[in-house]
Amino acid sequence: MTPTPDAMSPVSRTALPVVLVRAHESTRPEPLFTDPYAARFAEAAGLPAELPERARREGLAAALAVHIVLRTRYYDDRLLAAGTEQVVLLAAGLDARAYRLDWPGGTRLWELDLPPVLEFKEQVLDAADAVPSCRREVLPGDLLDPGWPRRLVAAGFDPQLPTAWLAEGLLVYLSAEQAAGLLTAVGSLSAPGSRLLMERGRDVSRGPEDPALAHVTELWQGGLGPETDQWLNAHGWQARTTSLAEVGAAYGRPLPEGAGRTSGFIEAVRTAEG
Repeated sequence: MTPTPDAMSPVSRTALPVVLVRAHESTRPEPLFTDPYAARFAEAAGLPAELPERARREGLAAALAVHIVLRTRYYDDRLLAAGTEQVVLLAAGLDARAYRLDWPGGTRLWELDLPPVLEFKEQVLDAADAVPSCRREVLPGDLLDPGWPRRLVAAGFDPQLPTAWLAEGLLVYLSAEQAAGLLTAVGSLSAPGSRLLMERGRDVSRGPEDPALAHVTELWQGGLGPETDQWLNAHGWQARTTSLAEVGAAYGRPLPEGAGRTSGFIEAVRTAEG
């Protein structure tokens, strides 16, 4: 049966434009990363073969495309640099890092997301005969269900070992209460030395308006907002923020005018017992 993403929730479906951006970046002459599965996901979802013109010019769509490209490479590098045997992708979506990154031997990676997302993903990967470069575990479930940490441990996760956690493009879709609950659960599972990667909090009350992207921006709840790093510092983490402009400069991709000047990324190191 041909896989479709029709059963995905509106938030889960935001993974589809992300893979389209990743597929486009992979075809550039000097890409920041190559994701050979992004185009397969896009094709299976019935997306157009080309990135929409507005995402290549200016405005919010173009700014989000730049953000997606830079965060993908940044998180690639920081996950590998973490040097942990355990990696957890929270709301993994259509992330193919288990397949496309050169993980050290012994790495075990868990992907957590809702069942419809993972079902669509598995069908596409199976059709591609994809083979992970690490020990990959798939854990269907809802991160708003307080039972997910117990299920992760039951699936072999060891809270006594340092872990690299990735919450890519996730917290902005949660309320402040939901975000705090999720990060509290992550902290309870994180041994000292664990690392947590996520975007800098966004103030969605003053977000730019773009009617063409209302189906995405209307889903934003803001998470913990611009005080995300302060919350982490007060709850057993030491957080460091890197601006999008710094990441762009480091990778030889200066930001276009007006693109993501206030956005960036947080890398937090666990300093306290969970």
